[in-house]
Amino acid sequence: QVQLVESGGGSVQAGGSLRLSCTASGYLPCMAWFRQAPGKEREGVAIIGPDGSTTYANSVKGRFTISKGNAKNTLYLQMNSLKPEDSAMYYCAAASYVCWGWIPETDFGYWGQGTQVTVSS
Repeated sequence: QVQLVESGGGSVQAGGSLRLSCTASGYLPCMAWFRQAPGKEREGVAIIGPDGSTTYANSVKGRFTISKGNAKNTLYLQMNSLKPEDSAMYYCAAASYVCWGWIPETDFGYWGQGTQVTVSS
């Protein structure tokens, strides 16, 4: 069973930056970041396929960058120009099959425990 462990969350002022990391105990071809704010549904933030292709939610395009480390089992989310509405618990997720673009959330069989991001105005 592959495990995902996130790190890098924290508190930052609006306009600031944070970098989230997710380390997987094994290789999974499709990896993504999700977030969930209190009282809201979980939403996909960004996804990356095995060929490095990426897709972003409209709300973060141009501000966030998803990438993989050289070892391919590490996932990053560079978050710039953060806004208070970006405050949420951020989760790393992975699926065991190849993806190009978004796949159903129910297809992500592996989830991390989450890391909190808080952006103050």
